[in-house]
This record gives sequence, C-alpha cells and structure tokens, in this order.
Amino acid sequence: MPRRQSFVGFAMCLLLITPPGVFASSHREAPITALDHAADITDFYAFVSYDHPDRVTFIMNVDPFLEPSNGPNYFPFDPNILYQIHIDNNNDAIEDVLLNIQFQTQIRAPQLFVGYAGAGAGIDAPANSPAPVKPGTPIVPPAITALDGPGAAGLSLRQSYSVTLYRGSKAVPLTSVSGSALYAVPTNIGPRTMPDYEALAKQGIYTVQGDRGDIRVFAGTVADPFFIDLGAAFDSFNFRAGAGGGVLTAAQDKDDHLNLAPNAVSGFNVNTIAIEVPIAYLTSDGNQHHSTDVKATIGTWATTSRPQVTIRRSPSPVESEGYFYQVQRLGNPLINELIIGTGYKDTWSMSTPVKDAQFASFDLDPTLARIFNAIYGINIPPPPRTDLLPLVTYAPPIAAPGTPAGPIADLLRLNTGVPPTPLANRKRLGLIAGDGAGFPNGRRVTDDVVDIAARVVAGGILNPKYDVAPNNLIGDGVAAADVPTQETFPYVHFAFSGRDSRHIDPSETGCGDQPTLESSNQADPPPANQGGSTTCPVI
Repeated sequence: MPRRQSFVGFAMCLLLITPPGVFASSHREAPITALDHAADITDFYAFVSYDHPDRVTFIMNVDPFLEPSNGPNYFPFDPNILYQIHIDNNNDAIEDVLLNIQFQTQIRAPQLFVGYAGAGAGIDAPANSPAPVKPGTPIVPPAITALDGPGAAGLSLRQSYSVTLYRGSKAVPLTSVSGSALYAVPTNIGPRTMPDYEALAKQGIYTVQGDRGDIRVFAGTVADPFFIDLGAAFDSFNFRAGAGGGVLTAAQDKDDHLNLAPNAVSGFNVNTIAIEVPIAYLTSDGNQHHSTDVKATIGTWATTSRPQVTIRRSPSPVESEGYFYQVQRLGNPLINELIIGTGYKDTWSMSTPVKDAQFASFDLDPTLARIFNAIYGINIPPPPRTDLLPLVTYAPPIAAPGTPAGPIADLLRLNTGVPPTPLANRKRLGLIAGDGAGFPNGRRVTDDVVDIAARVVAGGILNPKYDVAPNNLIGDGVAAADVPTQETFPYVHFAFSGRDSRHIDPSETGCGDQPTLESSNQADPPPANQGGSTTCPVI
C-alpha cells in the first residue's frame, strides 16, 4: 500500500492508529520517559472552569503510578525540571502565552530518616529512655497540620515553587497576594502524621497576582483522575466479557458512572500542577469572546525540560548548566504512545507542534480500524479517512467557522466561548454526546477520552454513515475514576492515604460482600459489579 507524505497524511496519523485502551494517557510511552518518570507527563487537561466561566483551568499531571505508601521520600517534584504550559492564540501552533513552573526542595530536618513525621502534639522520650537521650526530649514532632509555621514542624522534605507568565517577551512573576511562598502539597502519609489531610491540601490553593487579574495555583500529589482498563487494552484488545467485549450495550453506555471493568489507575497517585487563568490572559486581544468568534479558540500543550548538563557530586548540591532541553510534550490525549515508531518517539517528544510535518509518513488507512474490523466485524470507513482532519487543525466543531486552520499540529484546542456544562447535564462522552464543553473541545477530568477516541478513530463516527451501533458503542467498560473529582479548583481528588489505602489482591473479595473490580488479574468480573468496593473507605 503506498505511503503518502503530506499534511493530510500526518493529520490522519495523529488519530488513526492508537488503540482505544491507550489513546487517553501517556504513561511511559517513549524510551526517554520510561527512564525519566519525573519528566513523564501522564495527562494534560484544559477546560473552562466549572464555577468561573471567565477562566480556564489547566492541569498538568506528571510521574505515573505513584504508590501512596511508597516512602520514605515519596514522590517530590524534580527541581531540575522546567514544567511549562504553552498557549497559542493566533492559530500558528507557536506559543503566545507561556507559563513556567519550577520547584525548589528544602530538607528542614536532615537528621530524620523520613521526609515527613508527626503525631498528635508531639511525642517525647519516655521515662525508660536509655542514655544519652534524656526522658522528656522531643522525639516525634507534632502532627503536620500546615504547610508553614508551627504546624509544619514535621514537614522535613518541603517544596516551594515559582510561577512566571510570559506574553511574548514580557515576563510577569506571579506572587501570592498574601505574601506567602507557594508550597507544594505533600502526599497523604496517613492519619497519624497528617490527621486532617483535606484541610492541609486546601492550604495549597493560592491566589497569585498578575497584571490582568488574579490567578489561582495548586501543586502537589493527588489521586490520579485518569481511568482505563489498561490490561485488557494491552492484551491485544482482550476486553472483558462483562463490558460486552469492547462493545457496550445501549443501556450500559447511558450510565456515565457504571464501571464494568477494572480501572488500572485506581488507587494510584500522581503529581499535579493546576493553574486557573482568566481568559483575558489567553486570547490574542485580551478579551473574552463568544464561541462563534474566531478569536475564542486557543491551542495548548504542556512540556517538561531539563538542563543540558547535570552534575551530581554528593555531598555537594546538584549543579545544572546550559539551556533547558525538552524531554516530553503532550497536547491531545496520547499521540506518541502507539502512533510514532519506537525509533522516533524520543524525537517526537523533543520536537515542537509547529514542526509536526516531519512525522507525516503515515497511511490514511488506520490500523486500529482494521483491527476492530477483523476482531469484531465492525464496518469501518474506507480510506482515505478525511473525517478526522478537523481534530488537528483549528476547525469546526471546536473552532468557529472561518477560524484560520493553521498548520497540522498536536494541540489540545479549546473554544473559550463555550460555557461549562453543569454537573447534572455533563456527559462523559463530551462533544460526541452533545456536551459541547467536553473533549475534544478541551479536556475535563471526567471526560472518558478512551471511549471517545475509540469511537472516533476506530468507529469513524464523525462520518454520519458510521455513527451507528456498534461503532458508537465501542468502550473499555470503565466510565469514571475510582473516587469523585471536585467541582471547584483544583478539581482533582486529593491524594490517597499511604497508610489506609490498598490495592486488592486477585483472591480477595474486597471490603464488601461482592468481588471487587480492583482485582487486577480477575479475568471477567461480574457485570453487576459497579467497580471497586462499595464499603472500603479509600480504594
């Protein structure tokens, strides 16, 4: 079959070859990020804020599959990484607005063998304490109740961070309106060390001052909001019988909270950077526009970068030299994982969206659609698949008619003029279910991008002829995260407890009276199970 090296060919390649179980996230998708977890962007979200329709929230998640109990240092942000969020507002796939985030690490109690410690009001050496430690000597600091001040005495490994906004060459450092430093929220150690973790985490929500209004920021470890039956997808599309073997029933598909298969990300944490920015900072003219205005739609992506040279000479501090070089980028939910050949993945990760034409050597006959045609007998659109071209340019139904298309580029495009959908009317299938505020118009934390991508790519449902069953019922059987996300900034669920959360072993029945779907080796869980245990307090 002949290959076509063209912009159109590249547009198709971005969206055609990705299997449904892995199109939605970027966990260890390239050789360089498989070895550099801290720089691995797992997911990137951009949406009009639910409770502030004049703002956009960006969420950048990094460092995948963080086990909540994995101490003693857990998973701090890497101070040697430059985290960036890029915004294009004039349709040329080059950033016009840039957010730079960098972290600093302080070890405040170097004598401690753990990063965090605390209990009650503190514990002193008892009467039978052997010499030379006298009875009454402070041993365990008070429980951690604050990110700074007396309540933070047990917070030995503490991270602060800076945020700088760039518009063109103008730099705007974003500082807290209270004058406080910006502290990252540590992971949830457990109830003895951090007795009120939710209150502690909320202290990490800061209001910072820019030149066009207040911005809100949050950084820390949280519950990973992504959801997917990853094991079934990687086992050559061996989807669970309880989930229809990859094709849901109409009744199952209507339930936006029904989990018929195990969520492989359940119970894991992830490091997150969340920033809520007034739309006035983002558009080309500094104004908020109606959805029908060509200036309303922006394109955005996230990157991680490292200095050219890093020198480690313990006990001397780490030294970094040279310019920052990009390690990874992420716009739309997973492009690199199974689209780009392994020998080219690192090149793709380190390139910029405006140069995406260099990866144009792909067929217009998608492999994924052929697989679904072969395994499930689903009718698929014939090549060339031009139905997907609007998803990689500025075009309807995301951008307003007449918007300059710009170059083919992997950007997560968001029409800032589309108001947020109220919770009662929100659809996990986003735009293809009539919910205009959902993916691929930006991406919310509740959007089921696995099912959306599978139907669009494999089923071809953007072509009205193929928007029929079973094409429009393809799904992995996981419709929601294991814990609910928030309806206000930072929108994610705070971190799982390292002490009290657990992953259920295959032979266990969970905490309730029916089998749990967290059993990762369970072949075909019962269809009646809604996913997870109904009585376990955490996972």
